[in-house]
Order: sequence, then structure tokens, then C-alpha cells
Amino acid sequence: MIGTFALDGPEKCSGLPVQRYDPAALGRAIGPAFELIAHEAHRHVTPWGATQSFQFSVLRRR
Repeated sequence: MIGTFALDGPEKCSGLPVQRYDPAALGRAIGPAFELIAHEAHRHVTPWGATQSFQFSVLRRR
């Protein structure tokens, strides 16, 4: 299972640039040795009330 910022997630975290993924882009980044089994979007509300989009993917080694 891998959790990443979603495409509509923040561009920075703690002042640093982040990489954002959707399930297909994450699969391409990981490569053909893994197959996508499942994925789920998640909206996280931070302690200061902002909402951040994440996506979680479950991959299996081929």
C-alpha cells in the first residue's frame, strides 16, 4: 500500500515541493513489476482546518 498526494492535493508540504499522483501515474512510476489491485481517494482535514487530497493504492508484485 502506498499513500501519495492526489493530483488535486497541495503542491508543497512543510514548504517543500511534492510529487502528486493518480493511480495510473503511480503505476507508471513504479513500473511493470507491480500491478494495481485497488485504490481509494481520501480527503484529510488538517488540524488548522485545511483539506488535503490523498490517494492510496494497493499494488502487488507480478
